[in-house]
Amino acid sequence: MSLTDSTASPEKINRTPAWKRIRWSSDLAILVYIGCATIAVHAFTGGRYGFHRDELATLDDARHLAWGYVAYPPITPFFGRISLILFGASLPGFRFFAALADAAAVVLTGLMARDLGGRRGAQIVAAVATIPFGLAAGSLMQYVSFDYFFWVLTAYFVIRLLKSNDPRWWLAIGCAIGLGMMSKYAIPFLVAGLLAGLLLSDNRRYLASKWLWCGAAISLLIFLPNLLWQVSHHFVSIEFLRSIHARDVRIGRTQGFLPGQIQLTLLAAPLWIAGLFACLFSRSWKSFRSLAWMYLTPLALFLILKGRNYYMAGAYPMLYAAGSVWGEKLLFPVQRGRAAVVRVAAWTALLLDIAVVTALALPTAPIGSKWWTVALKMDGDLREEFGWRELVETIASVRDSLPPPDRAHLAILAGNYGEAGAVDLYGPRYGLPAAVSAVNSYWMRGYGDPAPETLIVLGLPLDFLQSHFASCQLVGHTWNRYGVENEETLDHPDVFVCRGLRQSWPAFWSSFRYYG
Repeated sequence: MSLTDSTASPEKINRTPAWKRIRWSSDLAILVYIGCATIAVHAFTGGRYGFHRDELATLDDARHLAWGYVAYPPITPFFGRISLILFGASLPGFRFFAALADAAAVVLTGLMARDLGGRRGAQIVAAVATIPFGLAAGSLMQYVSFDYFFWVLTAYFVIRLLKSNDPRWWLAIGCAIGLGMMSKYAIPFLVAGLLAGLLLSDNRRYLASKWLWCGAAISLLIFLPNLLWQVSHHFVSIEFLRSIHARDVRIGRTQGFLPGQIQLTLLAAPLWIAGLFACLFSRSWKSFRSLAWMYLTPLALFLILKGRNYYMAGAYPMLYAAGSVWGEKLLFPVQRGRAAVVRVAAWTALLLDIAVVTALALPTAPIGSKWWTVALKMDGDLREEFGWRELVETIASVRDSLPPPDRAHLAILAGNYGEAGAVDLYGPRYGLPAAVSAVNSYWMRGYGDPAPETLIVLGLPLDFLQSHFASCQLVGHTWNRYGVENEETLDHPDVFVCRGLRQSWPAFWSSFRYYG
């Protein structure tokens, strides 16, 4: 070979750095770019308002790592702890892993479309269809994002199983299900759909595979630490879930479940409906019939059990993928002009969904503007991101007004986890003690040693306090500098100082427990 030969030797090719061999314009790369774009949106908008009350509870649990919590399994606080280590108490940093989980779901949806036979266009359409929910869910650090991701990951592995006929994919499915159980106790509904799909389709042969049982064993092994925690705590999360479900039914949060599915998917609804139709009725999709039952079974179960509409969010990406591929194949023989019209309409709908969610579900609206007013009407959760610093400032000023003997044995009794989390986050800069509360996992941490003698109390009604304390004095009100009306300012705005518990602290604390 001459020195001028342009053919590179194998040795030279192998010496090329891996990053130089990456195809930056490949289908996978495009999907990754789309996912990264959603993370960038969260990075630019995530710090505009403040912590949501649910995030304050997660943040506090992240400082008390355990294999379980009353309100959720351990994965969300675990990633919260990593966020605290990497970014401190930065709001965008705390939300990073939730945004990352939703971005990964975007990529997986595109990959599902690829495995179903879709070309680049179908992959991108499927991925983009998932962005609106991902943006809304990833705007807060809560278990919704991680539960959603593991539903999508399970569906992706199931598609790999059905496409390859390789039963070893049951090991990956087992891992995804086990981790899903460590995120939220909702993935069994998807598992029920998977089993129904295997039984009601030509995929029954997979039920006899030893790899299925190996996958089930892996799933149980992953979930085992939390299961043991539940055993040691008398399955407290079941009691919690019953209480929360009864509350949701009572106040109407479970109403309109079926119409809520259209609200959940917005203008992308025709896409998942097409995917469901293809999986359920098309002969060419016979091997993927199980996907339809992985959707229909959880839908029926949540409808019967009165679930909230967003519980189904993780079941839609696989249908987006199927609908995109089915639509692509349907349009292929159509005249170019007609196909172009359909594509323009589809892209207009998907981009409009993204624009609406960005405007109304993310913290983008200028506070006090007309845009802001509309956003609050559409998404009430935005209200709960205000007033936490001011709440702690008020508590600190009350503490400073107390005589020294009262400060010596002082506790802050919070009625809900938002108040308790705010005190624990912002209180140290004022020298405040950690909050005590009877809600969820806070109750397990107790009331301190020695027991308090004077309490600053917020979030609890006066008649309850008067029945348990010798004296209670109204000393302040909650507020926020933007004048936003939310749960703190409307439902329980009063701050009290109470003294003289009428019974012993152990007796009081044993009966003073509730869920929220």
